[in-house]
Amino acid sequence: MSSCVLSDSEPFNGNDFDGTAYRPIYATADELTKVSVTAPVSLTDPGKIYVSDNYLFINDRGRGVHIIDNKDPKKPVNLSFISILSNYDIAAKGNWLYADNATDLLVFDISDPRVPKLIKRITNAIPVSYFPPYQNIFFECADEKKGVVIKWEKVTLDKQPNCFR
Repeated sequence: MSSCVLSDSEPFNGNDFDGTAYRPIYATADELTKVSVTAPVSLTDPGKIYVSDNYLFINDRGRGVHIIDNKDPKKPVNLSFISILSNYDIAAKGNWLYADNATDLLVFDISDPRVPKLIKRITNAIPVSYFPPYQNIFFECADEKKGVVIKWEKVTLDKQPNCFR
């Protein structure tokens, strides 16, 4: 039998605590459901790109989707931004853009890419991850009472946290 709780001096799986660990960042259900089309914003952490005719849909990990008019590839025009908290992945087929929103799956009609429309929200379609997407790391255990984990940040800690993956 093993336990998630470790002693401060005992290495876990051959890993000593180096003073860094991951801390969960939470959002409330209300914060997660706020999805909006806004003016263009700067791209900060690009992910997947979907091409539809002369338009690009670029995932900005954790933030949402940029819509860019690429009619002239030498002068792309950033048209708008779909603000989706905790959006890390997109997929598309035909006139439909699919985006994750923490535990929900969102479906947008992009038949007119200049005016994307949220058509459907499928709640709890994606399992919540209560641990960081890394291996052999220490992390603060997630607390469901604080909200939904939307991302993880690496921090310096004085004390070894109780969780390891």
